[in-house]
Amino acid sequence: MKQLKELAFAQRAVMSLLLLSSILTGAMIIGQAYFFVTIVDRVFLKDESFQEIVPLLLALLGVLVVRAALTYINGRTGVKMASKAKREFRQSLLAKYARNPVHASLQGQSGQKVSVIMDAVDEIDSYFSRYIPQVIQTSIVPLIILAAAFSQHANTGWIMLITAPFIPLFMIIIGIKTQKKSEEQLEKMAEFSGKFLDTLQGLTTLKLFGRAAKQKELIQKSSLDFREATMQVLKIAFLSSLSLEFISTLSIGMIALEAGLRLVVFENISFFTAFFVLVLAPEFYLSLKELGSAFHTGRGSMGAAKKITEELERTEMAVQWGQVPLKSETPPAIELQGAEFSYGEEGFSLKNINAAIPPYGQIAIVGRSGSGKTTLLHLIAGLTAPTAGNVLVNGQPRAEYNEKDWFDQLSYISQHPYLFSGTIAENIAIGGRTDASRAEVERAAEKAGLAGLIESLENGYDTAVGEAGRGLSGGEKQRVAVARAFLKRPSIILFDEPTTGLDLHTERMLQISMKELAQTSTVITVAHRLHTIKNADVILFLDQGELIAAGTHEELLQSTAGYRKMFSAQRGVAT
Repeated sequence: MKQLKELAFAQRAVMSLLLLSSILTGAMIIGQAYFFVTIVDRVFLKDESFQEIVPLLLALLGVLVVRAALTYINGRTGVKMASKAKREFRQSLLAKYARNPVHASLQGQSGQKVSVIMDAVDEIDSYFSRYIPQVIQTSIVPLIILAAAFSQHANTGWIMLITAPFIPLFMIIIGIKTQKKSEEQLEKMAEFSGKFLDTLQGLTTLKLFGRAAKQKELIQKSSLDFREATMQVLKIAFLSSLSLEFISTLSIGMIALEAGLRLVVFENISFFTAFFVLVLAPEFYLSLKELGSAFHTGRGSMGAAKKITEELERTEMAVQWGQVPLKSETPPAIELQGAEFSYGEEGFSLKNINAAIPPYGQIAIVGRSGSGKTTLLHLIAGLTAPTAGNVLVNGQPRAEYNEKDWFDQLSYISQHPYLFSGTIAENIAIGGRTDASRAEVERAAEKAGLAGLIESLENGYDTAVGEAGRGLSGGEKQRVAVARAFLKRPSIILFDEPTTGLDLHTERMLQISMKELAQTSTVITVAHRLHTIKNADVILFLDQGELIAAGTHEELLQSTAGYRKMFSAQRGVAT
């Protein structure tokens, strides 16, 4: 809640506008009551003609128009404040995930992160759009009404003063319960979102293994849990409304009884005074009731704010960057000095990696499954930061270089490259450093061996592909990734087992493209098929996160038993 308050009160111009509109609203309420009571008094008790009260009617109309305009300004200002706050929270969350996307992807489900960015951030809207404006208005308007009531009839003022605290008291009691239930509701929503997204992404697998019905039951249970949590929040909301309505109705009744007795029985106050305080009383309690309603909504936002804060404060291993430009016509020299990385205390870790990667070097990283090949590639790419040691670029720590300059030099072609929902041309163009022309995109596709396939499609380069490249085969997605690299012309290219699972023809085409890219770049390849990297300048052999040996293919065959065993096994030779 403290963070939300700081964010709200940091917008000084907005808060000043809300303060001014609240003061004017209070004045308009007094003016509205005065003109309305005066018109009734003069028409029904003093028998004045219509012409005589026309100025009063016009004044009343003017007051109503101004009050309506102030209500609009108040609401509009709250919406703008909420919009800015939500934008800042979403930018903070996205920036956190972008600082270390690999680490972020390992923490929780994708659906839960989407739920936090979308649903939880939307939940805080009411805090800024309703709660803060109403708090400011209720801090001012009731005081103005109270002053007017005391000036006309002290007893009414005292009744208002005594009964008013009961509303905030109920607000606090119910609000605490509301926050707890809202947190439970958001937790159930995030759980439901995560399960639903996981099920959608793995629908084919569930169907093949006959688990679709079981997953359906889990989703149904998660959905019912979310419904129950929502109904609990609504139950408290209805209870809150009933309590506030009861207190305000009872208080207005007391004021009406007291004023009526003095007007009719004791005859010691005028009709104008009695009617004036009776008109003001509902306005007084209405403001407090609206605060109660806004407070309930605001407490609901506390649960969302807590969830967002927990996400933002979660430990991260952010990659650090500086401002030193990285501009050169040749690929930079890269050196790993005692570099280490760990996925946590119980997780996998790379240990004391020392390696030099010269410009235009052809480097291969090999090892058994789970030895840390992809993790090392992430470390070299700058997607993760070393937990110990350093990564040097041209003799300087990479953390000193500008982030954009580094990634402008780099292309990463993974085993499963991601394609976005859009056209083939749009997916290739993502690889360019600037907006690429259609001719450049087509040239890149041709070099990647993709042009023939694209031209055979009915819509050519404008053929739509689904999210994650649905509609394209694994080999076609790999070639789109290679086309991105041709378009970008990077000086460092990272391949993460790009030919795994491909047929021989597609593998051969990719290797031709990779060979052409290697002519102007440093190439670092994580390899599963050892015969594809026999000609590498240096092969780094990893085992259980440690660099066991480094050298050429022939050198490793002679010196490293583990490498020799892997190579022999792939050739089908018994050892």
